Amino acid sequence: MMQALHRTYLKWLTALCCLVFSAAAFANSQIHPVRGFMPDLAFTLQAAQGKTLTEKDLRGKVVLMFFGYANCPDICPTSMAQLAEVMEKLGDDAEKVRILFVSVDPHRDNPDMLQEYVELFDDRFAIGLTGTEKQIAQLARRYRVAYQIDKPDSANPNQYEVSHSRGVYFFDPQGKARYLASDSEAVEALVEKVRTLF
Repeated sequence: MMQALHRTYLKWLTALCCLVFSAAAFANSQIHPVRGFMPDLAFTLQAAQGKTLTEKDLRGKVVLMFFGYANCPDICPTSMAQLAEVMEKLGDDAEKVRILFVSVDPHRDNPDMLQEYVELFDDRFAIGLTGTEKQIAQLARRYRVAYQIDKPDSANPNQYEVSHSRGVYFFDPQGKARYLASDSEAVEALVEKVRTLF
């Protein structure tokens, strides 16, 4: 009984955090400057084909990073489609940008499957990343990302809900955090902000 109440409380708290964060960050603008408020890009995660990727591998590129999971029914595919459109509108400048899709569901999302998923949207510059529970939790804390994984049903261990906060983090070519954008922002506005980071 107490465990069930605890899970309910955590889900409520996560939803409340997401709501408050979204309201505060995007009340007046859908693209919020975060320079000096968010830490530099730093991570060590697993990419496809057994590769380990760190922020050093992305130096010199503008990075658009967001957190989600491959089984996400709405937010993640919408965000990926939005970012794919940004890359298309950037034309030749898209080569200067990388999209990082970081999974908060490491039990179901392996690196190779994640890469296949992101390439459905952008098969040139999108990268799917995951890691251990500890690695994902540390990175989420670093960028104040809230997420909650429900306890799986014993009869269906791969069937469970995942909730997570929304937003796309912009990092400049030196790895400095510059903007946090709502996933509902217009593509043209995102393109404009990306271009300011070249």
